[in-house]
Amino acid sequence: MAITSQPPRAGFPLSLELPEGCLPKPSWVKISQIRTISTERVGKRIGEIDPDELNRMIEGLIDLIS
Repeated sequence: MAITSQPPRAGFPLSLELPEGCLPKPSWVKISQIRTISTERVGKRIGEIDPDELNRMIEGLIDLIS
C-alpha cells in the first residue's frame, strides 16, 4: 500500500494515519492504492508498525473490497 506524508482528503478505510514515531514524519497509508514492486527496489527499513496497526490496515482493505 502506498504511504504518504500528505494529509488525506478521505478518511478510513481509504487512508490510515500511522502512529507517531513509526516513520520520521507524520504519515498515512493509502489503503486504496495497492502496489507491487520489485524486491530490487526495496531499500533499507525506515520504520515499523505493530500487529494491531497492520490489522487495522487489513480491516480497511476488507471494507474496500466487500
